[in-house]
Amino acid sequence: MDIQWGSEGAHKFTTNVGLITSSGPHGDNIMAAEWTHQVSYSPGLIMVNVGFDKATEENIKASKEFGVSLAAEDQNIVSSVAGGSSGREVDKIAVLKELGVEFYRAKKINAMMVKGASLNMECKLVESIKLGDHMAFVGEVVEMSLSDKKSILYHEGKYYKGPNDARQTDAKGVMQFASGGCEPVQKPSDEMRERIRKLVEKHKK
Repeated sequence: MDIQWGSEGAHKFTTNVGLITSSGPHGDNIMAAEWTHQVSYSPGLIMVNVGFDKATEENIKASKEFGVSLAAEDQNIVSSVAGGSSGREVDKIAVLKELGVEFYRAKKINAMMVKGASLNMECKLVESIKLGDHMAFVGEVVEMSLSDKKSILYHEGKYYKGPNDARQTDAKGVMQFASGGCEPVQKPSDEMRERIRKLVEKHKK
């Protein structure tokens, strides 16, 4: 059976947000990937799931590398812009730069990395796997840096800040959203949304 995007079943999962950066046929690009996972400790392997025919898919296939910046709690707008349009049609890096987001060139791969992310990982592609309606790219981490920021959480289509205290989980260690353990991240104002819309129009390819 299917588990449709946005369905009640899909909304039961809680994830972080991976900001996947790449460079290739579509230039420097960034996308938001809810399905970003560590799948091995030794070596450190990261798997990202990317929809078919996406600019990111073509960039990674061509370059054999990609960056992963885990969005921090104060980067919900970065995530929204990165996931709100296609790199085929919009220069999202340029949009984000005009919004004040800073990037730096990765040390060991050819990709931009997001400054201020909770965790930055530069990955060399080791395997590509077709899984259902997505392509899974597994990359070995070749460079990593982290900040003292927490990663933003994504649940039921909304962003949350993580609990400030581990005691805000229940007896089984399960995070309690309803109890106030995780604070919702404030949505951008109407003024900011309009500014983003205009910048996306400005930087269409």
